[in-house]
Amino acid sequence: MLQKLTINNYALIDNLEISFGKGLNILTGETGAGKSIILGALSLILGQRAEGRYFFNQQKKCVIEGQFKIGEFHLKSFFEDNDLDYEAETVLRREISADGKSRAFVNDTPVNLNALKQLGEKLIDIHSQHATLEINDPEFQLLVVDSVAKHDELLHDYQSKFKAYKKATSKLNELIEESEKAKTDLDYFQFQFDELEKASLNADEQELLEKELYALNNAEEIKRNLFGAYYLMQEGEAAALVQLREAGQQLGLLEKFDPEIEELHQRLNSTIIELKDIAAEIEVIEQRTHTNEARVEEVNTRLSLIYNLQKKHRVNTNAELLQIQDDLSDKIQKVLFSDEAVEKLQKQLTADKAELEKLAAKLTANRVKAIPAIQKQVLATLAEMGMSNSALQIEHSPLSLKAGVEKVDARNPPSGGLGTNGADHIRFLFSANKGHALAEMSKVASGGELSRLMLSIKSLIAQYTALPTIIFDEIDTGVSGEVANKVGQIMEQLAANLQVITITHLPQIASKGQNHYFVYKDDSAATTYTRIKQLDKQERILEIAKMLSGDKPGESALQNARELLNS
Repeated sequence: MLQKLTINNYALIDNLEISFGKGLNILTGETGAGKSIILGALSLILGQRAEGRYFFNQQKKCVIEGQFKIGEFHLKSFFEDNDLDYEAETVLRREISADGKSRAFVNDTPVNLNALKQLGEKLIDIHSQHATLEINDPEFQLLVVDSVAKHDELLHDYQSKFKAYKKATSKLNELIEESEKAKTDLDYFQFQFDELEKASLNADEQELLEKELYALNNAEEIKRNLFGAYYLMQEGEAAALVQLREAGQQLGLLEKFDPEIEELHQRLNSTIIELKDIAAEIEVIEQRTHTNEARVEEVNTRLSLIYNLQKKHRVNTNAELLQIQDDLSDKIQKVLFSDEAVEKLQKQLTADKAELEKLAAKLTANRVKAIPAIQKQVLATLAEMGMSNSALQIEHSPLSLKAGVEKVDARNPPSGGLGTNGADHIRFLFSANKGHALAEMSKVASGGELSRLMLSIKSLIAQYTALPTIIFDEIDTGVSGEVANKVGQIMEQLAANLQVITITHLPQIASKGQNHYFVYKDDSAATTYTRIKQLDKQERILEIAKMLSGDKPGESALQNARELLNS
């Protein structure tokens, strides 16, 4: 429900605030006073594109803000999908600068114009004599039938399962495509895998081989220096161990004189033992160190293989090569088992489609059952509004690919048509005059007739589901007298279930409103402004009397106005 509309710097409006109530809200005023300007401003927060001509003052920005009560409309998922904060009382705002740049907000969060439009369509439905697109929209026509069929839970269950079915179908198509591509690459994958497997790689092998090769290439130098170290320690005339043993003998002669010298002698003996072990190990290493051309060639060959594999696969380590080997193994296994996976998913999809067909059949039965009641009630309402010669036929046919079915696997499409909302195609055919052939509504009805037809349809579906606020922009053109009174009554009935805002020139309709707003031009200053005021009971009597007889209504017109308001 639209609770409040604030308009700043738009057309003839400098600053305007309107608080709307529940039920039927009436806007009246002379032609050109600005009623349609108010609707134009409202359309900006519903996503319409802005133009520079909207500005009242070219030096200031235009700001339009609407406050809505949205708790009944189940819009939390929309807010979640668009990353918006959900509030039961939500504010839509549009700011347009003088240079034409536009910004849109929902609860102070910036949004793009498309998101604003999508949300606006769920909150406000503006209908005029020229707004015929919705009534000819197959989705809207199906919504009418579904509303009367009263199978929201069944439809939601079907839509949820169909969404999952589409997702699984896409997965199947991707799996088939991947499988077919992988099969063409299988020989290549297998060759690469075999090559790596044959190499029998170890993660730390490269580092060990490189160290070994370095040692082999420097074997002579290593052996020479090892022998030199051993010679200096053990075999030379002035070998370190020989001299240390002599030093030990000297300390041995002295240890009886001083306990401290005895301790030093023991420490020296321990050192000699350690150095003898070191010399022995040096000798062992020296003796086993020798040039080995065969081993050098063997190591070089192995490293060359490793380097070539790394270069081929554009990596730097054996660990990375081993990971590639594992990945190739996975790809090969995936190819080998892909047909099994495809077959399994196809079986599941067949079962899912069978379940969808059962649900779709229930939806179809409900819709077929609801169609006669819709035709009967809409025609009855039209007859009350002076269109007793109207004819309405709701065609039902199975959904086909041409009618908008969601196409599934192109290689193996399932038979039968299933769409987002079931397996049905609905089309409304209409004639406003006796003896004329039924056709699509926009082709055989005038603006006024379409407006009354829309009013009839909306008044019907409002009995079954929560609708957004409906705004009727002078849809009463071309009716008068008792027909106008009937139109007003139907609007009043419609407003029992939702908020209705209507711009009218007919007193019969104006008298039905719970809230009456008068739009007028204020010429008291140098600049003309559009103003609006909510009328109290006495002001309503006077305004309706003026609508009946002119600017200076007599007592009979005033009395007539009182009777209309009390009827």
